[in-house]
Amino acid sequence: MEANKERQIEEIVALTSIYEDLFELENEDNYTVRIEEGEMKASLTIALNQDYPSAAPPIYSLFAPFLSKTDRQELTRNLESVYLDNIGESVVFLWIEEIRQYLQNIDTSTGCDNNETCDTVINQQLEDLLINDKSSPLVECPEIYTTDVFEDRKSVFQGHCAVVHNTDEIKAVLNKLYENKKIAHATHNMQAYRIYLQDKNSWLQDCDDDGETAAGSRMLHLLEILEAKNVLVVVSRWYGGIQLGPDRFKHINNMTRRALEESGMLSQDKTAQHNKKKKNK
Repeated sequence: MEANKERQIEEIVALTSIYEDLFELENEDNYTVRIEEGEMKASLTIALNQDYPSAAPPIYSLFAPFLSKTDRQELTRNLESVYLDNIGESVVFLWIEEIRQYLQNIDTSTGCDNNETCDTVINQQLEDLLINDKSSPLVECPEIYTTDVFEDRKSVFQGHCAVVHNTDEIKAVLNKLYENKKIAHATHNMQAYRIYLQDKNSWLQDCDDDGETAAGSRMLHLLEILEAKNVLVVVSRWYGGIQLGPDRFKHINNMTRRALEESGMLSQDKTAQHNKKKKNK
């Protein structure tokens, strides 16, 4: 642990020297580096832990609101690859340069010219990030229940759920959740919803993996098994640098069920019935 601390201090000294005014030290365990490429401005906030760099990566938060959801997922995967290629080494400088290179490509793709400034493009990208459909009437956001966090090998999971009756309410809930920067910057925000359309005697349901392949469909399958009705569940995951394998799906499903049970959105009869089926297997 002492060796890790010494290496962290050495890295901070090096980063301060390299980035100078772009480097902001909050305390001995937290700092932020601003990354500027043309009109693209981002910031990488690092939270050091006692296992970095020998056995785990630092916890990071990337603020780059102009990135699309797809771009953010791709960049996140790139940073994870950088760490996996350099396990046991100090990686913050490599992360910063990976982000810088990515922004250079994004900057080129915006196609800014004299008639359309980059600021205009960025503002449009920010609007595209909003889940609101402007053609839809404004709706009041349903009450959202959020669980406590669960941690396994540096990965953190948290569940959120709300009673919803239409897609407008779903959008309102997601927008409200993403106002929280911590949730917005999660590695994955997987979701599933199931709504009963009484007038059509049919179900409206869908899911989103958000980069965690097959996670959303598993959540939706659980909602179907539990016969959940008129609910949206979102599970946030902050990747901690250690691959969990199939355990990640167990945790995602557990947080889905936990959010429903703790919020009272799932009847006790259905919960008991589901637990009984599990025991009988």
